[in-house]
Amino acid sequence: MRIEKDCVGKLEVPDDALYGIHSFRAAGNFPITKEKVDPLLIESYIQIKKASITANYGAKSTDVIKYNTVVDACDYLLEHPSPESFTTPAIQGGAGTSTNMNVNEVIANVAMKLHPDVSIHPNDDVNQAQSTNDTYPTAGKLAMIKRLPKLTSEINRLIEILDELSKKFQFTIKLGRTQLQDAVPTTYGKTFHAYASLFRRDLKRINSAENELKTVSMGGTAIGTGTNTTKYYREHIVEEINKITGIELKQDEDLIDAVQNTDHFVAFSSSLKTLAVDLSKFSNDLRLLGSGPQSGLNELILPKRQAGSSIMPNKVNPVIPEVVNQVAFEVIGFDATVTAASEAGQLELNAFEPIMFKSILTAEVHLARAIETLVDHCLDGIDVNVKQCLDDVRKSAVTATVLSPILGYNKTTEIIKTATKEHETVPNLLIQNHILSPEKVKQLFSPEYLVNGES
Repeated sequence: MRIEKDCVGKLEVPDDALYGIHSFRAAGNFPITKEKVDPLLIESYIQIKKASITANYGAKSTDVIKYNTVVDACDYLLEHPSPESFTTPAIQGGAGTSTNMNVNEVIANVAMKLHPDVSIHPNDDVNQAQSTNDTYPTAGKLAMIKRLPKLTSEINRLIEILDELSKKFQFTIKLGRTQLQDAVPTTYGKTFHAYASLFRRDLKRINSAENELKTVSMGGTAIGTGTNTTKYYREHIVEEINKITGIELKQDEDLIDAVQNTDHFVAFSSSLKTLAVDLSKFSNDLRLLGSGPQSGLNELILPKRQAGSSIMPNKVNPVIPEVVNQVAFEVIGFDATVTAASEAGQLELNAFEPIMFKSILTAEVHLARAIETLVDHCLDGIDVNVKQCLDDVRKSAVTATVLSPILGYNKTTEIIKTATKEHETVPNLLIQNHILSPEKVKQLFSPEYLVNGES
């Protein structure tokens, strides 16, 4: 063990640990979860430290030896991640200070292992011209942006397969339903196309929210005033981060606002929540349309993935839509957490970004995996029970809605009531009672006319 000292006192730290006393205290102070800070956030933090020492060197506020030493350490950690060294729990007090110091300590210790003749201090050198309050939210935003391509790729796959299903079933007529009651007919082509349009809107919303994440508070330090920075550093730090990450960030015009307010995270989380809501609604529809098969709607035939009961032979459940529903519930909860945490910020700083980052970064992963399994294990292989759909349309008295422009609303209502009471189809009733000619009935109740209003 080695003895380290901080403002609280002295503490023994494992001699071979790359982290230091601040990290060690945090691990003991926050035994809430075994989940550590997301590796993407750590990677982004190291990139910020590399950019900061570069900007400080450009400002002539650090010398070439310390510059090269810290850069070497950052490059080493980026090429050789050391997850066992980044020990701070994902849920932590202190507004992310524990994570910042964990990164500072590890970089400093790696630097001195690579260059034993150089002394690097975690605060004075690695953290120079920085505060947790500008570096931590910037690292969080970078991590969210880096994680997003997998999710957007899966959303695009979802849209693509829905478009394919729309074309495949463009002429497959089905009964529409509003409030779980029979409504006018449509086609599965139109139904799947509507779902695709929904998720296109989600994708657009997420991409728009992502752009908000690209505005950062770097250079603001503690409360946005830029304390302990140079003019050169403030003007070049974001540029240096962009060079290293390949992500086009921009510095907020009002750094005091940027440090204390977290509405960007709320907006991004909200876009993920909306996607979750839409996925859940879609999954509800899949489960309902596939219900039965004997006594349910039995319109959709979902791929059989596994046995559904330990007691009922041959029962198969819609397990894929069900797991997507549960991910959606979780993400909705994450968004509620982010909303509450953002609202709870006080004065010049929000102390609750750790739980926001854990929630959002987890939501991105789980949504991507949920969509992936929905596409691969449900939509790829889904089929439509064409006969059932056609029978439902033929039996439904609501198809008589097409008669309203010809016979009037009241007369059409009487016909629907009679057809329902006598268990007779509307077309047969019209012909038997000589209300309309067989030719006119055939035209009005053709699938083309029922769906499009024209034959």
